[in-house]
Amino acid sequence: MYDLIVIGAGSAGVRCARIAASLGARVVLVEARDVGGTCVNRGCVPKKLLVYGADARRSVRRAQHLGVEVAPGPVSFDRLQAAVQREVGRLVGAYGRTLERAGVEVRAGSAVVVGPNRVRVGDEEITGAHIVVATGGEPIVPSFPGAQHVAVSDDVFELTELPRRVVVVGGGYIGVEMAGIFAGLGAQVSLVVRGPELLNPSFDHDVRHFLAEQLRRDGVDVRLGVAPLHVSDEAGGYRVVLEDHDEIEADYVLAATGRRPKTAGLGLEAVGVALGPLGEVVVDAEYRTSVPSIRAIGDVTGGIALTPVATALGSALARHLMLGEPMRVALDLVPTAVFSHPSVAMVGSTEAAARAAGYDVVTYKAQFTSMRHAIAPGPATLVKLVVDRATDRVLGLHMVGDDAGEVVQGFAVALRAGATKAHFDQTIGIHPTVAEEFVTLRTPGG
Repeated sequence: MYDLIVIGAGSAGVRCARIAASLGARVVLVEARDVGGTCVNRGCVPKKLLVYGADARRSVRRAQHLGVEVAPGPVSFDRLQAAVQREVGRLVGAYGRTLERAGVEVRAGSAVVVGPNRVRVGDEEITGAHIVVATGGEPIVPSFPGAQHVAVSDDVFELTELPRRVVVVGGGYIGVEMAGIFAGLGAQVSLVVRGPELLNPSFDHDVRHFLAEQLRRDGVDVRLGVAPLHVSDEAGGYRVVLEDHDEIEADYVLAATGRRPKTAGLGLEAVGVALGPLGEVVVDAEYRTSVPSIRAIGDVTGGIALTPVATALGSALARHLMLGEPMRVALDLVPTAVFSHPSVAMVGSTEAAARAAGYDVVTYKAQFTSMRHAIAPGPATLVKLVVDRATDRVLGLHMVGDDAGEVVQGFAVALRAGATKAHFDQTIGIHPTVAEEFVTLRTPGG
């Protein structure tokens, strides 16, 4: 009998299994597909590497303005994809070796929960004191005529030839990132978004509006407030017909319309585990399901779908189960980044959310061209602070621009420590940088 059976070898599952094993537990980790999960194999890692490829081509295009006599040529997309997959393979191998060193037994196969302490893997049944479900999520395939012609984000990493004309459906993280990747690599891109703005309301309105403007400057055909009616297979490509009856011809149609918890086929409901309306596992504050011996963490619970959150929960749950420590993962000031072009990052509250929560808000913001693009044209930058007038505490920090994630990560520590606007004002900036703009904002309202 195992101390712990972990189902799903993504970010949450791997971390939970490894930490539990390092604490002396007998652990088995069951994975139906790839060790490393979505992040390593079909998400964060390969996506960011493709972003680097797209940015490299943009840098070549701008280089002539800096006196470097080069010109962007065609992209060897197959070479780029092969390099990406080599790095993915290296990371998967590293994950496997780390688990082996920790003493985790890894089993390949589909797991089905058949009892409070029993899991079937293939033809074998195993038992454990605790079961942890960490199967993550999967792309949602849209429902409209011709959806069989539409790819999802998983499929992008199997492409070996760069499509000339791309339609991306959906304006969330994945949609805007993929639009930027394809456009940067030289494709003609249309981004079709059902809602009136890009991203979702967890991002500040100014950020959402500004990003759309910058994507258009980069050559992306951004269409807001419209959705596809149907996709038809035409000679040499596809025809996407929109609700406004406009038509777009494409060689590749990508649906980035969200993800859902991956719980189908796990047998959870049959053993009494409650699921939510989207199939998410319902958990309490200690990530316990309606069956006390079964826990669930990560994207499968429908919570914050970010890799660092998943790994933090995996570590905390392992220590909770093996040592009895309380679950201590602070989820109130989680920074996040979107690797679009330009990139987006934020931590804390949007202006709208702060006002809705009853704060008397004062905002500070600036839009400008960074020195990087002063003579080599590129996207503009937006920085914004949301401040509580009564306490002077900075409630939210938002950025659109180059390396936004790198800039905002440090400021996330400041907000966690309770930084006020006065602290920002008293901090001397590093000149000339974009980051210094956050400590030189003086005029309310921007």
